[in-house]
Amino acid sequence: MVRVDAMGEACPIPVVKTLNTIKALQGPDEIEVLVDNEIAVQNLTKMASQKGHEVKSEKLGEKQYRVLITVGEVEKTENTDAQEDAVSCTPDVRKKNTVVVISSSKMGEGSDELGAVLMKGFIYALTQQDELPATILFYNGGAKLTCEEAPTLEDLKSLEAQGVEILTCGTCLNHYGLTEKLQVGGVTNMYVIAEKMTRASLIVKP
Repeated sequence: MVRVDAMGEACPIPVVKTLNTIKALQGPDEIEVLVDNEIAVQNLTKMASQKGHEVKSEKLGEKQYRVLITVGEVEKTENTDAQEDAVSCTPDVRKKNTVVVISSSKMGEGSDELGAVLMKGFIYALTQQDELPATILFYNGGAKLTCEEAPTLEDLKSLEAQGVEILTCGTCLNHYGLTEKLQVGGVTNMYVIAEKMTRASLIVKP
């Protein structure tokens, strides 16, 4: 049995940790995941069920839950070329011209504090996808996420290192006084933003 300690971890980290553990298995095994909230239990249960794994959960105490996932045969990738492509992260092969557009430093409406947490979680979740976007465009308030002290910098730099194009609106940087504080990706303009969006095969806007 393999244990995953996700106590105190916010969405989507418990699911990501568990998925990575499943991928690392060499054969059938059981994974015990410890979390501190019911939402994480529901997310883990849904993920395991979708992948065909047996799953059960129990409450151990106040804010303490145990999710047990039984993994059967682990899928093996026999195509060496495909493995090499995955490592090289070739944009044309893996990303299919999907463009993510981020126009705010917060995700959704309501609580600004919650919105900031959700946006950070969304960008982290992007780093864990099997297929990464080709480009991420930042404009208006979203421009703040590529600059100094942004909580998203580490994840954005990771995406850039894997071949994802990171572009921030220059007019927006100037408006917020952030022109000299850009820390990841490059500066772009509205013509390029419009071009990227109109040529995209899929646009994702959180």
